[in-house]
Amino acid sequence: MTLTDPQTAIAALTARVAILEAEAEVRRVQARYMFLCDTPLPEYGVGDDAERIDRIMELFAEEAVWEGVGEYYDSQFGRAEGKAAVRRHFEGFWGQKQDPALILNCHYLTSEQIHVAPDGLTAEGQWVHMQPWLFSDGKALLRSSRLNNGFRKCADGVWRFTRNRTENVFVAPLPATWASDYPSASVLMKP
Repeated sequence: MTLTDPQTAIAALTARVAILEAEAEVRRVQARYMFLCDTPLPEYGVGDDAERIDRIMELFAEEAVWEGVGEYYDSQFGRAEGKAAVRRHFEGFWGQKQDPALILNCHYLTSEQIHVAPDGLTAEGQWVHMQPWLFSDGKALLRSSRLNNGFRKCADGVWRFTRNRTENVFVAPLPATWASDYPSASVLMKP
């Protein structure tokens, strides 16, 4: 489509840039969430899991829903409605000592699709993600999930999750010796 009127062309380009910026913000929210869920945590200066949870919760809108769906994740993860319930969900995972301890977990995202609503204030995003898990007792597994997440540009101009929905694709045991070299702590972001 050729736009010959300069005002119309500028308005069309402005709208297109706004969509691209919204997609970039949604992508950043999703990637930051996965980054904060990695073990060892690569965010430098985070003192404990309570602070990790605080940083994760910055990514969620007040009305957010976090849920596991489908025949495998329904019973494993359930549904948390509202920011306080989502916080409790994460406190259940990181807020207590686990035995065996999770010593390695890294999230890989692929198959991205981001759809920004015409008003530029909400968006939907779908991804496939994989994550290897390694526990202190040597048990290891590989998980894959499909993500179908909702986002909203909040009153402060910041994009946040309104829905974080995950469905199992597969869980596969890995041999105890699949990973030979991995750090006990991340120094990636250290100044």
